[in-house]
Amino acid sequence: MTCKAFIVAFFAATFPGVADVAHGAETVYHHVHLAAADPESAAQWYIEHIGCEVMRDRTDRCQFGTMYLFFRPGPTKGGSEGSAINHIGFSFTDLDAKMKAFEAAGVNIVTPIRDEPGLFKRSFVADPWGTRIEVIEDPDSLGSHHIHVRSGNPAASLTWHHAVLGGEPAMLKGRLDGLRLGNAWLLATRQAGEELAPSEGRAIGNLAFAVPDLERAAAEIRENGV
Repeated sequence: MTCKAFIVAFFAATFPGVADVAHGAETVYHHVHLAAADPESAAQWYIEHIGCEVMRDRTDRCQFGTMYLFFRPGPTKGGSEGSAINHIGFSFTDLDAKMKAFEAAGVNIVTPIRDEPGLFKRSFVADPWGTRIEVIEDPDSLGSHHIHVRSGNPAASLTWHHAVLGGEPAMLKGRLDGLRLGNAWLLATRQAGEELAPSEGRAIGNLAFAVPDLERAAAEIRENGV
């Protein structure tokens, strides 16, 4: 069974802004753990190119509102593509202008921009350490937009995540099944062809979710057989 790692933890004492989060519909992303040879350079790359905000007293991390990017040093088993956590997504007000800025800065553009009718403009880029990034133009949800997982059974994957972590089942633009977690989405689609690799040790290592009462959340998770 292909797995992705996640952490449910009480972070309110360390990072303000999540004290009112409850396990269930109000569960939100806390951070995504990414691999990078030089965490400080990685944080600066996301600040410069993706619009991540500087964290006070930490140069090896950055933040998008209440969600953070943590970087761990060391080699990886490969990029995020082909693993259970396929990519992370960010939304911009003017994707055409953003793509021109990426090109001028030498950012690795994986796919050209295209307009998906009924959804939004979208493209894929990659950071220098192997993380696949979807960049979109969704005026309804700017900044940190979604995390996209792959599964042999996307519906079962979303059902599992909802049972274990909570969130609000919803459809993005009435087209894509997902879970709404605060201001961002968890999306799942089918992996065709080659077998999925576990996320552990890859460019995107794990996801973390914030809850105010770890003991209660842990009890609920155990009741779900995890």
